[in-house]
Amino acid sequence: MKNQYDQNELDQAVVVALGCSLPGSYPSRESLLEAAVEALAGEGLVVAVRSGWWTSAAWPDPSAPAYLNGVVLVETVLSAEEVLAALHRIEARFGRVRAEANAPRTLDLDLIAHGRTVLDGLAVVPHPRAHDRLFVMGPLGEIAPDWRHPVSGRTAADLAATATVGADATPLTDIAKL
Repeated sequence: MKNQYDQNELDQAVVVALGCSLPGSYPSRESLLEAAVEALAGEGLVVAVRSGWWTSAAWPDPSAPAYLNGVVLVETVLSAEEVLAALHRIEARFGRVRAEANAPRTLDLDLIAHGRTVLDGLAVVPHPRAHDRLFVMGPLGEIAPDWRHPVSGRTAADLAATATVGADATPLTDIAKL
């Protein structure tokens, strides 16, 4: 596992967020997310480094099951559109149903950034709301605090410090990084 990234490497980083509030057919949310991390490689997304798992109340309905989230930096030759398609295929294999926005789910995989790519069409990159979500920026700040948002230029550490959505997000464990 790589412990340090220089700014050029961070500028090229492909950032994927993982989350779930329901374990589906797995014994726990943690085991589901571990299986999802393993599934990334089968789609050409090689995990270079990963965060620990963070927990937070469901949003916008805190009475729904709590979420478990994390972030990985992946190495890939795939374009942003191809990464999004791969993430959707993995979600489908894990039983993800896209019926209602922000509903409890078995797996949520989001492409947070694909290097410095900015897309605003069918594929939107960087993720339009990740910068304000502590359950994304906290884990990203854990593994790449100096990563800079492709549009605002703010670091993951700075974005984590000012995030307002999921402000209760806290690290669940300090898993060994890959």
